[in-house]
Amino acid sequence: MVLSRANKVGLIGLKFHSKFVEKTRVAVCPVRCLLLQSWQSTSHPANSAQANDLKNLDKIRNIGIMAHIDAGKTTTTERMLFYSGFTKTVGEVHDGDTIMDYMEQERERGITITSAAITFSWHEHRVNLVDTPGHVDFTMEVERSLRVLDGAVAIFDASAGVEAQSLTVWRQADHYQVPRLCYLNKMDKPAASLHMCRESIKEKLHATPLVLQYPVGQGKEFTGLVDLVHMCKMIWSQQSRDYGSKYEVHTLNKDGDDSLWDPSFLARCELTDQLADLDNKLAEYVLEKESIENVPPPILEEAIRRVTINQTAVPVLMGSSYKNTGVQPLMNAVISYLPSPQERQLETVALYAPHLCAMAFKIVHDKQFGGILTFVRIYSGHLEKGQRLYNINAEQPEKVGRVMIAYADTFKEIPTVKAGNIVVLTGLKITSTGDTLVGSYSLANNVKRKLLDDKRDPQTAMLLGVKVPEPVFFCSVEAPSTSQQKALDAALIQLQREDPSLKVKVDQDTGQTVLSGMGELHLDIIRDRIQKEFKVEAELGPLQVAYRETSRMSCTHTLDVNKMISEMRQQVKLTLSIEPECNYRFSSLELAFSKDNLENLHAIRHHHMSALNRGVSSALTSGPILGFPVVDIKVALNWLEVGRGTSETIVAAAAAQCIHQLLQKAHCQLLEPIMEMEIVTDEEYTSRVLGDLSRRRGSVLQVAHRQDLRVITVECPLAELMGYSTALRTLTSGTATFTMELSDYRLMNLSDQAAAIEAITGFAPQ
Repeated sequence: MVLSRANKVGLIGLKFHSKFVEKTRVAVCPVRCLLLQSWQSTSHPANSAQANDLKNLDKIRNIGIMAHIDAGKTTTTERMLFYSGFTKTVGEVHDGDTIMDYMEQERERGITITSAAITFSWHEHRVNLVDTPGHVDFTMEVERSLRVLDGAVAIFDASAGVEAQSLTVWRQADHYQVPRLCYLNKMDKPAASLHMCRESIKEKLHATPLVLQYPVGQGKEFTGLVDLVHMCKMIWSQQSRDYGSKYEVHTLNKDGDDSLWDPSFLARCELTDQLADLDNKLAEYVLEKESIENVPPPILEEAIRRVTINQTAVPVLMGSSYKNTGVQPLMNAVISYLPSPQERQLETVALYAPHLCAMAFKIVHDKQFGGILTFVRIYSGHLEKGQRLYNINAEQPEKVGRVMIAYADTFKEIPTVKAGNIVVLTGLKITSTGDTLVGSYSLANNVKRKLLDDKRDPQTAMLLGVKVPEPVFFCSVEAPSTSQQKALDAALIQLQREDPSLKVKVDQDTGQTVLSGMGELHLDIIRDRIQKEFKVEAELGPLQVAYRETSRMSCTHTLDVNKMISEMRQQVKLTLSIEPECNYRFSSLELAFSKDNLENLHAIRHHHMSALNRGVSSALTSGPILGFPVVDIKVALNWLEVGRGTSETIVAAAAAQCIHQLLQKAHCQLLEPIMEMEIVTDEEYTSRVLGDLSRRRGSVLQVAHRQDLRVITVECPLAELMGYSTALRTLTSGTATFTMELSDYRLMNLSDQAAAIEAITGFAPQ
């Protein structure tokens, strides 16, 4: 390459070679210089991972990609794999050849259904990345992935800002306190707006955005970015054959870049000012220098990293992944600003360190390996092939078969792995999603004893499990013949273990097997998997809404059981009371102390209380109206007498019977699931959509403008939304889109309740 002296461009080339990546880096001269960067793969990155041997936790990043559907998660991930040297070609969602969307159903539909893990190297760091689904039906995949990640990249469509599912996954990340970066994708779209996205992050996510880049060009003219930290301009080659792997970097110069210098300089000053308000060390530096204009990049980077890890602000980057622009700076930001495993230590882990403590967060069935694969995050210690473990949740030992690193749907076996990593294990037979795995029973017992000595809850010995969302739809499932019923049962057991949000039960009255799931698409995918993976031509019955039941009145009831069973007298006398309490979830009986029962309640034995809790829990799973779970009521124990020799089973059965009689007296009502929807439509169809929603008992919350589109936010009963996607396409000539998520459960009025009962049972209530 020949550089003209007249242009005052200098080039210093520096090459270094590893086993699998060749990089060409160029240092920046003080005068306006050109940096040319290229990444070329020479061998498989797993070799580098083994060579590093995971020695330094500082060199590991466990991150997730999360976003609204169609924001570009998988496209961004595919570029990361290409630029890191993991792949030699770029997979595209619309071509169905992506690494991360490997399931047949994902490639057919062009969406991510299951979270996929992959490991690659970038700038001498090991990145364990999880690409999560964006569809609300598969929110469980996001939930269990975020539980074990140290950081996340939230991707937004730059023309839409924060959308419905973006808000959902953000709240999930808040729940697990996961530090985040924001990436504004699709900056090449005509409607892309940095200002709109920034305000959207502030208003909807209640987060403080730190804009680290400034766009070069708008819409189709978007060709690059200005790095505000280093004040340099990055321009990507638009030649499709290199997929953006080469880009030029020029230092910004006040004299030579008039159109970009002023807005970029002002944006950098604003960034520094924001950071100084959030970070004390930077504030001290600025006060000492009495200027925010010339803060050195390393000092800014350190401040950005601190506020990101402390979650007082979120860095905002931008690009266009499909147009191969801006992904490498995003990867650099992951290394620079998101925490390493040692910066995300959990209180529970400290109880076991330096011994093994790990958590199983995902279970899959793989025919190639002939059984169960368990995805595990290792928090402390190390794990070896053939090692014996102890499952604290199941209170049983386990033995590891093989230890492997995941590369989407392929795996590479390794002999041992250290803390801070995500690996896949074979051989675990009883472990489920959310279980805590430690080195031995004695270790677990010692920790439990120490907690009891310190008067702390023994549950602290277990890592916080995964929150499983409540299903909102259910339907029956039947095998095509009695000969295939056993195969169907085995398939459902396996699918339940893989997907905790799928519930399976047998209706005691009809004998039917009932599936409960997160939505129409969720259950449709389950049916598809049963047919294609397990070769059972199962048929699903019509979808029905999963209601809840509750009572709006307080009530007390006394039950006296006195009978002979197998020549043994069984005697139980108990008094239970219920009272309504919004958002209350039953875990154990309250003790309703009074002057009259103080001595009686203090004398209750522990095993009798456990039996009562089992009976009450069992009774609350089936209400008196339609057999749906009973929620939002508090149950209290007022009196208990248990005869000598009375079995715990009788005590539990008495508690269940008493609850059933209480609920009959309390005149229960149905609660129906209410969905919050976001509908994006052309202005000309807005009135049609609103009219249709009013017929569906919808309550419009907001109608907002997004360029020439209308964004309708509405709450609507799920029962009114059966087949809504088809109806919306018909109303808007196929131009509108919508997303929805469960908002809450609300009391139905008597006429709607009567209609629901008749629709389910076929009979009008008396």
